[in-house]
Amino acid sequence: MGANPNVSVHPDLPAQTFWGFNRGGTNFATDPPLSPGPTIVARYGAPILVRRFNQLPPQNQNGGFGVPETSTHLHNFHSGPDSDGGPCDPVQARFFRRGQYYDYYYYTMQYAGFDSTHPPYGDVREALSTLWYHDHRVDHTAENVYKGLAGMHLNFDEFDTGDENTGLHLPTFPAFDIPLVLADKLFDPDTGLLCFDTFGLDGLVGDTQLVNGKVQPFLEVQKRRYRFRVLDSGPSRTYQLFLTNPDNPAQSIPFWQISTDGNLLPRPLEVKSVLLGVSARTDVIIDFKKIAERFGNPSRIRLENRLEVVNGRKPTGKIFAAGQGIPVLEFRILGGAVTDNSFDPEPVSSPRVPASVTDNVFAPIALPPIDNITPRITRRFNFERGNGQWQINDQFMDCRRFRFRFERNTWERWVLQNPDDGWQHPIHIHLEEFRIVRRNNRLIGPGDPDFGRHDVVQTEGCGGDRDPDPVPRLPRRLPDALPQHRPRGPPDDAPL
Repeated sequence: MGANPNVSVHPDLPAQTFWGFNRGGTNFATDPPLSPGPTIVARYGAPILVRRFNQLPPQNQNGGFGVPETSTHLHNFHSGPDSDGGPCDPVQARFFRRGQYYDYYYYTMQYAGFDSTHPPYGDVREALSTLWYHDHRVDHTAENVYKGLAGMHLNFDEFDTGDENTGLHLPTFPAFDIPLVLADKLFDPDTGLLCFDTFGLDGLVGDTQLVNGKVQPFLEVQKRRYRFRVLDSGPSRTYQLFLTNPDNPAQSIPFWQISTDGNLLPRPLEVKSVLLGVSARTDVIIDFKKIAERFGNPSRIRLENRLEVVNGRKPTGKIFAAGQGIPVLEFRILGGAVTDNSFDPEPVSSPRVPASVTDNVFAPIALPPIDNITPRITRRFNFERGNGQWQINDQFMDCRRFRFRFERNTWERWVLQNPDDGWQHPIHIHLEEFRIVRRNNRLIGPGDPDFGRHDVVQTEGCGGDRDPDPVPRLPRRLPDALPQHRPRGPPDDAPL
């Protein structure tokens, strides 16, 4: 981890400093820190170790924000507590400072249950695919991630293989399987430099949209299926993403959602949009051949965020008309049809095929049944604001206290409640996924994205709105003719 003072996010903005991760070299001149960091590719059954060195600049050289004391969390791998990278732990001492390093042994790369319920390799139904790593130092997670300390981590196995000619036949990585890290940034209008308000307790909503470290880039695509792994890296914006033809906004273009938070869904969903809160991920299949055939052979399609967000507290709920939202990424469709051996989700997708609780399109990766589960205990968590900060059950976070313990290999029912309509907040539960049974008293059934497994959930308010009138922040509009920046993890042409 180090500072890169020569980052260019857009030709009209000056080179500036981001923090990031390099590929392990000792010379930042030849192996500079990247943001997002290099994409880590792992395979179940092949354990790995990651050693992270802290070579961040001292506090007085941080440019106004960012803390050079870190704890890197792999969100949401089934890790040992010593390697989870949690926000604080007085026993494990997860933090490491400038000049120190930390060895992460959490990559056992076995499915959960390997040493208990499903020895020796674990329960394949617990397979995780699209994860991300980020700094998680308590009280400074938002600013350190905003400054660049985040990257993608992808898991493959004998089913989700990374090769469309084998296993589940999902599009081949990395040519047609591409992570997209969405980030919301503020740049000082006078200097053009990245800025952050460390006293903004309402969260930060930026005026500039980045994908994989570039402002509103474009990607040249072929007429075939692609898998895009989309992450909302924050810090506060919620996205509702549509496909828009800027030359014919009246078109309503479908695509297919196949995962939630790194977990494959039991059945693909044909959708017109996906909703992503902070830290949430989704994998989608976009078929550019079908778009060409069904929508007049457009030369470009945009991934557009149409959800209005005017401050860091919550979205307004307003959905902009096509072409009136914020373009995040432009796909430029090239040439004629090409060979495509990947899985076509359309014929088996919901609602084309009625969804049921027994769906297992991506078998053996499937949902464990919960119909006959009796929870051992019910816990209630009330999320409220107090003195400008979040409280849970009227208490602030305290790294010195463990407030409850749970029993391994048992089920619990957790009720997460936000009584204030003026706020939403992403709630992330480390180390294990969960199933959403009800949301605001609505039973979640098959065919709903919430029916799959999650590791983060947005707590929507259910009480009265006590907010002042929000002041909108308009998105930055930069020139439309941008140089191509292919979304990437490692440097151009580097092997993964």
